[in-house]
Amino acid sequence: MRPLYLFLFITIALFTSCASTTTTTITATGSDKWSSTKGDAYEKYVAQYYPIAVEQMERYNIPASITLAQGLLESGAGNSSLTQKSNNHFGIKADKNWKGRKTTSLDNGRYCQFRAYDSARESYEDHSKFLVSRERYASLFKLRKDDYKGWARGLRKAGYAEDPAYPNKLISLIERYRLYKFDSYKSQKSNVILHDAAVQNSASGHPVYRSNELLYIIANTGDTFKSLAKETGVSRRKLIKYNDLYKKYPLKAGDIIYLEKKHKKALKPHEFHTTANGESLYSISQKYGIRLKKLLEMNPQFKSYATLKVGDIVRLR
Repeated sequence: MRPLYLFLFITIALFTSCASTTTTTITATGSDKWSSTKGDAYEKYVAQYYPIAVEQMERYNIPASITLAQGLLESGAGNSSLTQKSNNHFGIKADKNWKGRKTTSLDNGRYCQFRAYDSARESYEDHSKFLVSRERYASLFKLRKDDYKGWARGLRKAGYAEDPAYPNKLISLIERYRLYKFDSYKSQKSNVILHDAAVQNSASGHPVYRSNELLYIIANTGDTFKSLAKETGVSRRKLIKYNDLYKKYPLKAGDIIYLEKKHKKALKPHEFHTTANGESLYSISQKYGIRLKKLLEMNPQFKSYATLKVGDIVRLR
């Protein structure tokens, strides 16, 4: 029987030591060691979740850079077992006041109960509420929104994490991945960029639109480069060049045809694009008004006209 008693004693000790924390706590589980493979995963995480971090910043005045850095550190760029099984991106434990779902996971050799969520967005929302609702973090909200160093040090001082290197890890992440730029962003209400209100009509009736600070028209059935050149006053050669096409390309109804040279990169705040069904680098270049050659240089892993997989991350700047 002694082995059974010993097993029970160790198990109780493990859970008791975890539960003995004074309040719900968050522990740093990330690493400050980086590799190129890890860097790719971290960039992909930023591309996927920065819109949520910006939304949270607008609602709760928490710098998006801080939210993203904590998410990267605590979740291992979304690859930790806790994040994978319960959508917990910030390692928030479940104390006696937590009424939601729970999950059990190892934390520094101890079994602890953590909060579980239905989605990453729910985890981000709960993280914001966690900071806003606790008095010990109140002084942080007196800092400037762009003072990410003050926030990083203040979180450690307020007891967010026990690791004395926690502030430096956050600051390192923010500066390595330039997360500070998101502190000046505004949330994107929609991914639809084109088809703004027409700014004028061409001679034969094609509405001329402006988006991405560029003029363009939408091709109709039967249009050719020659007919559009005559109508718009932009030469056939330039229409082909501006739109990264070739002489014998058969225009189709719905094709976006720019009337001026596209940009070398997307306009702010568009940093990344998550692909939908049927998209290619070419269709994305037309959507954001980027020269295809420049988009390829930023995304050498893709081919220009090949259909991309749903969920691929395309860099736009």
